[in-house]
Amino acid sequence: MSAPRSEHYSYAVYADPAMAASFEGRRFSGPIGQLIATSQEAVIARFLAPIGGRTILDVGTGTGRAAIALARRGAVVTGVDASMEMLAVARTRAADQHVDVSFIHGDAHGLAFDDGAFDAVVCLRVLMHTPDWRQSLGELCRVARHRVVFDYPALSSAAAIQALTRRVAAGAGSGVEAYRVFSDRSVTKVLAARGFRVADRHRQFVLPIAFHKAIGSAAFTTRVEGALGRVGLRALLGSPVTVVAERCTSS
Repeated sequence: MSAPRSEHYSYAVYADPAMAASFEGRRFSGPIGQLIATSQEAVIARFLAPIGGRTILDVGTGTGRAAIALARRGAVVTGVDASMEMLAVARTRAADQHVDVSFIHGDAHGLAFDDGAFDAVVCLRVLMHTPDWRQSLGELCRVARHRVVFDYPALSSAAAIQALTRRVAAGAGSGVEAYRVFSDRSVTKVLAARGFRVADRHRQFVLPIAFHKAIGSAAFTTRVEGALGRVGLRALLGSPVTVVAERCTSS
């Protein structure tokens, strides 16, 4: 018998108040963290435009970075997360920035909203960790009226090597987060079964994010990744992949 979902690392890790309090600093501090945050916000804004007045659900909102950014652009935003500790930080951040976002406790595997309840759904750095990513992606599609934006580390990238080493380490009891990687084909198949098609993809880095953080120079990262993109390597090996999928008009 498999363990309950609540015992999966993706629930246990983010239920730690210390993790919730330090999450923003771990993910988005330093020049590379800021570069990731800025570029991610720009891609999401492009994929969801026009944003003003749209109802948007941010699933796995964490500390609310994407939700707050979307609300600041004029969207009516609801953020959902399974971690009450992360939601507490998100509410504080939104209040400090005088941004109105409704934060609700919930689970990506079973969203408590009607079919097509939101114009669009956003889900970032979540499917790579969920116990059942196909069910979770299906839920995103179910509650989205028009578009779904989500991301994943690519199978055809350096992230696949890191994911493998993390799985080995996790199996040895190290306690690291053993995330999964995805093929474009597997993602497209699940979307098609839910009546969605991929409208666009954005691939971010060819070289590992850990490498760029070790260098610690946004100028270096921009220059090197730009060069790799111009010779076509980003299109082949870029990761993470951010996808915007649209509901098929015939569905």
